[in-house]
Parts: sequence; C-alpha cells; structure tokens
Amino acid sequence: MKAAPSIGRAGFVARKRNQARSASLLFHREREREGARVGRSPAMPYLVRDRLFFGDITAAAEVLKNGSPEITHVLSLLSSASISFFSDWRSEISIPTEEIRKVFAGADGSPRKSLAPGKLVCSLERAGPELKLVRMAVPLRDTEDENLLDHLDVCLDFVDQGRKEGGVLVHCFAGVSRSAAVIIAYLMRTEHKSMEDALESLREICESVSPNDGFLDQLSLFEEMGFKVDTENPIYKRFRLKVKFGLDIRSFYGLFIVTLSKAPNWDKIDDRSFFYNCLFAGLASISHMDDGVQLDQEALLGHSYKQGEKIDGSIFGADPGLPLESNSSEEVRKGNQHTTAYRCKKCRRIVALQGNVVSHVPGENETFFDWQKRKSGNWSNRFQEQECSSLFVEPLKWMTSVEDGALEGKLSCIKCDARLGYFNWSGIQCSCGSWITPAFQIHKSKVDISMV
Repeated sequence: MKAAPSIGRAGFVARKRNQARSASLLFHREREREGARVGRSPAMPYLVRDRLFFGDITAAAEVLKNGSPEITHVLSLLSSASISFFSDWRSEISIPTEEIRKVFAGADGSPRKSLAPGKLVCSLERAGPELKLVRMAVPLRDTEDENLLDHLDVCLDFVDQGRKEGGVLVHCFAGVSRSAAVIIAYLMRTEHKSMEDALESLREICESVSPNDGFLDQLSLFEEMGFKVDTENPIYKRFRLKVKFGLDIRSFYGLFIVTLSKAPNWDKIDDRSFFYNCLFAGLASISHMDDGVQLDQEALLGHSYKQGEKIDGSIFGADPGLPLESNSSEEVRKGNQHTTAYRCKKCRRIVALQGNVVSHVPGENETFFDWQKRKSGNWSNRFQEQECSSLFVEPLKWMTSVEDGALEGKLSCIKCDARLGYFNWSGIQCSCGSWITPAFQIHKSKVDISMV
C-alpha cells in the first residue's frame, strides 16, 4: 500500500495552528507582512477611482494623525477595531477619537447572517485633527476562513457615503489582502465587473495586491449573487451553513490527517481509497476504524455543536408551514408574490418553499482532492443524465431532530410524522452525483408541489 505523503500532513497541521493563533500573534504576523511589502511598491495611498483611495496602515496613520485635504472618511480593516491598534503598532502615534456608534450582529432585525449574534460588525467614530475625519473600523483578520462576505454591505455603503461627502481611504495593515478585497467588491458592484476583471483593474494601479484565497472564493459568490449579499439566495445559504458550523470540506481533510497521523500504522494507509470511502460513507457516522484509528466527531464538526446538545436556533429558517402572522420568512412575508411550495403528501402541510431550497449543479460532484480523479476517466459522468430525486433545503425550525443536536437522522413531517427524507451534517450524495454538505434532504416522492 502506498504511504501517505508527509508534506500534505504537515501542511494541514500548520494551517490549523495558524487559524488558532491569538490576536497578538496576528498583530505580529501583520507587521511581518507590512515589512515584506515595503520596497516592493511605491508609497501609498493609491488613487483607485475619483475620491477613492487604497492604502496600508502607514498611509492611514498619516491621514488620521495629520489630516488630508482629499480624504474625509477612513475605512479600517484590521484584526482589532480599536484605535489603539495604531499606538500598539507605533507607540508615538496618538489619534484623538469620539465614538459615534457601534453596530452588532443580530441587532435591529437585520437579516439572518452567519455572524454570531452580538459580534461587533463595525465601529463608527470621529477621528483625527479637530475630529474632522469619519472612521469606520471593521474587525477582520487576514485568514482564509475569515467571513468577509457578511461585512461587505457595511463596507461598501461606507465607501459610497465617503465618496459623496468627500474622499475615502480604504486600508488594512499591509494594503495587500483585506483592503484589496473590499476595493475589488466595490468595483464589481459599481462597474459590474467580474471578480477577475476587478482584480486586474486594481493590479494595474498596485501590482502587489493579493487577497487571500478565502476572500477570492467569497468574492466569486458575491459575483454569482449579482454583486450583492442576498441572504435569501441558495448560494448564500450554503455559505452561511458552512461558516456557522465550520464545515468546509478542506477542514475535514485536515482534521482527518491530524487525527489519523496518531495511528501506529498510519504509514500503511492507502490515502486514496481510505479518504474516498470515509467521505462518501458519511464522516459523522464513523467512530473508529479497524486499524485502531479513533475519530473525534466533535473536532470534525469544528466544535460548533456537540452530539445531544441543542443547536443555536438562529441558523434555522422559519417554518413555512406556520400561519403567515407567526412566520418571519422573507418569502412568505412578500404576500402578493406567488412561490412554489412543497407539501407533505400525507397531510398536505407545507414543509418547504422554493426559497428554502439549496440549489446545486446536477452531476457536478465536489472534487475534494486531486486523487479523487480516477484513472478510468471522469467517473461522475455516469450520474449526469439522471434527474435529482431529492430536494436539498436549509435547516428549518420544524426539523426537531436536527435542532436537538443529532449528527444524522430522519426528517419526518412535524404534523403527521410521515418520513420525508434524511439529514447528515457530513453530507449526502444526490442521485445526480453531487455531494451536498451539510445535507437536509427531502425526497420528491414524499411531497407534492403547489403554488402559494
């Protein structure tokens, strides 16, 4: 049997360690990035568009300390929203501020997003000489697993307002990743550019910009949703689930590597057949292997929830079967607009609306790793002509077995207890060949379709 490559194992271990760094270590990493950038590009800030500037912490500190005739607004994208970040970076820098307000996730009936309720979204303050500047600080780390998408609306709205009232500087620490990602999103929205075209446009101004891969993935989702963060879009719903529960499949692979590397016969495991079988058998259903490998299910699920403990209800969509007055579902509240409803065949209760459906590309199986492309050719072709026999939906409040914290199980109608489908946090393969993660599956044969 072929031994698993040690380079891959070390790489994933390093990645998980990086994600667990403390705020102070993140600060020092940002200093290192800034030092690497200096000497590679001309002095910042850069003029990207009329009254829109792009820069690093040095450029921002200069503006906030001494003012600028061209800049009235500053958008700071740093790991800490506090103005003290600047004095921690350079002790001689002191910037006067006056708080305007702070915005927290889940306040004022805002749309359901993947940010934890109570998390600071942004801080707005007056800053600089005579407090003439308006500064918005958004706490954002430069890591691939950071949630950029749910911060885009406040960032882009602030940039719009800043350009109307004067000029706006968008900055992060090094002027390479976070600020570049927000500028790219702004160009995408205002000029209807693709993510690639917006990135190239910014690189014509500053060739060193390089948003991390996680940000680029999220900008691609932003493009697919029509240059907006549409919380009712199935694309966003899948993103929200993966962020909320840490279910990115690459993290699964890394955690498998970390756990399996402790096994005494690790070198004897054929990684291709082993991981292929594990993933498609359902990760959550595996508790041990015959080789003595123990799998930590809590770790596999990113410590997001524990078996037998109730799951945070904020992740669940409204129950579409409840009366209109008790249902907060956006699609139901539109009232005069008709939509497709899926009803239990036995009792006719509505169990899902079209807006609850999480779409996927039929026959397009997620390619987890290169080794999955078998020598016999594209093995997923055998699925491509098959119609999907199931619907995959977001978790809904009538799914009591899901809310109770089970890792997998049946989905039954809450009214008549008829079997409707199945759920599995580690994923289910659709009849078309696509692998849906996490999966809340309703069999089409168990429901009727109607308009409401």
